[in-house]
Amino acid sequence: MVILTLNCGSSSAKYQVYDWDAKDILAVGVVERVTLGDSFISHKAKGKEEYTVKHNCPTHTDAVDLIIKTLTDPEHGVITDMSVIKAVGHRVLHGGDKFIKSVIVDDAAMRAFNEVKDLGPLHNPANIMGIEAAQKVLPTVPHCAVMDTAWHQTMPPASFLYAVPYEWYEKYSVRRYGFHGTSFLYTAKRAAVLLGKDPFKTNLIIAHLGNGSSINAVKDGCSFETSMGITPLEGLVMGTRSGDADLAMPFYVMRKTGMSAAEMENTLNKKSGLLGITGQYADRRDIQAAVLNGDERAKLAQDMEAHRVKKYIGAYQAVLGRVDALVFTAGVGEFAAFMRKKILDGLEGIGIVYDPKKNELAHTRNTETIISAANSKIPIYIIPTDEELVMTEDAYALMAGTYDIHTKFTYSFQSKDYVNKGRAAGLKEELAKHPELASIIAVPK
Repeated sequence: MVILTLNCGSSSAKYQVYDWDAKDILAVGVVERVTLGDSFISHKAKGKEEYTVKHNCPTHTDAVDLIIKTLTDPEHGVITDMSVIKAVGHRVLHGGDKFIKSVIVDDAAMRAFNEVKDLGPLHNPANIMGIEAAQKVLPTVPHCAVMDTAWHQTMPPASFLYAVPYEWYEKYSVRRYGFHGTSFLYTAKRAAVLLGKDPFKTNLIIAHLGNGSSINAVKDGCSFETSMGITPLEGLVMGTRSGDADLAMPFYVMRKTGMSAAEMENTLNKKSGLLGITGQYADRRDIQAAVLNGDERAKLAQDMEAHRVKKYIGAYQAVLGRVDALVFTAGVGEFAAFMRKKILDGLEGIGIVYDPKKNELAHTRNTETIISAANSKIPIYIIPTDEELVMTEDAYALMAGTYDIHTKFTYSFQSKDYVNKGRAAGLKEELAKHPELASIIAVPK
């Protein structure tokens, strides 16, 4: 049985093809620059060379068509025809407070996604177009929606409400929703495995650090507090998003400059964060290179990003009381040792102590690693996220009728014996080149 997962962003369409019976990834890829012009697909099939080709995709429907043609291509594809696919899992950024778990897409679900699309204006329309496009190509298979916001529906009102007129919540659904939920679900379950603890007796602080970043306080295995808010703008300093700021500041600047509300929203989302501080860089690799060349604004941007994460770690430790582990995940969390160092320096007073050598060694997506020092009261894990696997398992279980909310459902990756075959093969190659990596591999207790 083959399951396809689709993640349609504002200008991209990522996909994965998974063989459920063999528990193996057949292909992954992404169509970039959808709607922007100069679109292209990057496709990697198991046992084949990576394939990249330009193809204009003015809409997400065109992008999905290109994905289908590539998957069934005699030379580069992995399936003979689309009848092999038995379910499709779709990432949906914003489900509002209407969903506490993944669902099979029906008319009611599509109405709900459209009702809350103003809460996710950059992503929800693309998510909806991706679903509609895939339904046209695969009209007879179940399509399943996996919401970023569903994981956070366990937050208590004291965590998710804003101190604004209560009728805004009642009339307009103004509240904190949180995002990156699929990533947090995966890493929370894996952290419990590594700790050898009941997932629902586990307290964690998880930092999902990428171009978009957020941090999650997990109490007794469930989301208790998170940094992103009604939209993904709030919280940490991100690639192009400002994160936390005085709510009066935009009004002040608008009065001074004559900027419209739309211009301000665009600036805070697309021209702020690291890009706003440096004036030219949003990618941490570019910023690190600039820092090494003496760029003071690049150094300031790094310092601001690390300071914000550090502040949230301290706040979440206070909120949780007991912390069983600190977890880093996503592109920056998994690969940027220099950013982890800046975040972790000075946390010894709250029991978080890292080993500098281990931190430098940790640069892989093929295994889970531990970088805490022997005297650290709180272990520090780096857990490569796997949102596609969560989407795949949810889609299969929904199709099979065995799915439920995560507190009543067990994923395959919650087993101590779980192995990701693709990552295991990649790790074998890495260890041959860097045998010292073995010293920091995290082993379940």
